[in-house]
Formats: sequence, structure tokens, C-alpha cells
Amino acid sequence: MSRGGAVSLLVALLALLLGLGSAGQAQAVGYRYWSFWDLTGGEWTYATQGPSTARPSDGDVQGFRFAVSEDSQHATKPRGATDFAAICAEFPAQEGRKRVALVIDFGTPADAPSGETPPAARTACARVPADATSAEALASVAKPLRYDTNALLCAIASYPRTGCGDPVSTGSRATETARPQADPPDGGPSVGLLTGAAAVAVLGGAAIWQARRRRS
Repeated sequence: MSRGGAVSLLVALLALLLGLGSAGQAQAVGYRYWSFWDLTGGEWTYATQGPSTARPSDGDVQGFRFAVSEDSQHATKPRGATDFAAICAEFPAQEGRKRVALVIDFGTPADAPSGETPPAARTACARVPADATSAEALASVAKPLRYDTNALLCAIASYPRTGCGDPVSTGSRATETARPQADPPDGGPSVGLLTGAAAVAVLGGAAIWQARRRRS
């Protein structure tokens, strides 16, 4: 093969591999699930652990939002009142127990699974034992809850009826997918992996061309 032909082949291979990576990103995958939030300094922050292991303190405000989340830096936050004093106004402090204000946002019809209608958002004050987890606080005010085998929260107050962290094609680009706060579903190959493969192919082709050049 001539030098020009070899270079053309390598360029075509690189374009193909990079094109595959771009196609995978064009149809980004989000997840329909309950996200879990902490109110910090008056702002919602995406929780760093799941509700089954988080242990809030008396006076904390936590939120749950059902939505399709694609970008973890811009995941959909809970809506509604966040004032602890207002939410827990009728629940005075008790020895050995704590109060956790919960904001439960069932999301919008656009995010609902087919055939389901989201209930209205609500707030609740959970008064639970001092060592209770966020999941236990939630269960005290919004039963029944449903979990999967990986401790991913699937449903609050029976919503949604089925499904759990289901992937949803968003048809747009995403840089970082907001996975449910438990063991997430496996994803496909990343652009970095495909680009690395392209680089290996280019280097391998260059080595073959150099070897043939020496023999000529």
C-alpha cells in the first residue's frame, strides 16, 4: 500500500471511531428515579449517600424529587417550602427523639411513567428516634416505600407503581449522568475509551507504515 493510501486509511478509521463516540453521546441516557437532597445554607445539595445510610440531625431539612435526571450537576431539585420551623411547627422537641422536615416532590406529568399521574407535592415533619436514618424518617410519614435489591429507593407512597431507576433516552448531550443514589445500571463504552482505541489504531498504523518504508 502506498504512503498516501495508508494515511487515508488511518484517517478514515479515526473518523469512524470518533463518530461512534459522538453518536453514543447524541442520544444521552437519563434515569427516572427518586433523587435525595440535603438543605444546606438554604440551598438544595445533591446527597452524597442514599437515605438508607444517611442519619440526619434534629432540625435538618431533606428533600426527595421524582424526575428524569440527565446531568448530575443540574439534577431537578425538590419544589416547595423548606422552612423547618414552619414544617415542624406542631412538633415540639422531645428527649431521645429528633425532628426531620421532609419535602416530597412527586414531579411533573412529563417525568411520570406512562399511565401514571404524580400526586401533589407535600411536606411532612418526621419525629423519629435519635439514631434513625433518613429512610426511616421517610417511612414514618410517607408509606409505603419500595426499594430494589441494591437499596435504591423506587417508590414513595406507592408512586410510581412500577419501575426503578429506569433509563430514559433524552435525545440530548450530557457530560455526566446523574445516576440514582445506589448501585447504578451499567453504562456503555465512554468517549474516552473509544478515543483511546482510535489512538492505538493510529499508532499501530504508523508503526506498520514505518516498517514498510524501511523495507522499500
